[in-house]
Amino acid sequence: MQSATMISVSEYLSTTYEPDREYVDGEVVERNLGEKNHSRLQALITGYFLAREDKLGTIVLTEQRVQVSATRFRVPDVCLILADAPDEEIIVHAPVLCIEILSKDDLMSRTHEKIADYLTMGVPDVWVIDPRTRCGYRYTSEGMREAQDGVMRCSNADLLLPLSELFG
Repeated sequence: MQSATMISVSEYLSTTYEPDREYVDGEVVERNLGEKNHSRLQALITGYFLAREDKLGTIVLTEQRVQVSATRFRVPDVCLILADAPDEEIIVHAPVLCIEILSKDDLMSRTHEKIADYLTMGVPDVWVIDPRTRCGYRYTSEGMREAQDGVMRCSNADLLLPLSELFG
């Protein structure tokens, strides 16, 4: 088993990764992407919220570094911040929503760790969407709920997304 090379936060922040990587307690962590269904879903979600930014008072961001703690940086597939949020190159104030799109190689343990990081940071809602099963799950500090009626919802009732917008 290969041991991870530990680097400092400043080294992580001064290094460019293609695609971008996460940073967890000194270790650079690769993200699973590159599949068509993941990419397409990310584009559809972004387009849906981009068209509604003014109405919702939000800004949609893709693959944006979010500093969830002093030694952890996550890169959600999509996140929404308030339009009047501080102007930050790396988000340090909690987004209103983080969205993770599952890839075939994602491990549930790693996904749950990311979700916990977002919730601990103060993100009120985290969505996990599985393009293979066409299911979506909402995580809050109170737990997880599947979108059984086909609509992803947030604590803010205006933030919702019918899965039919993504899967037709």
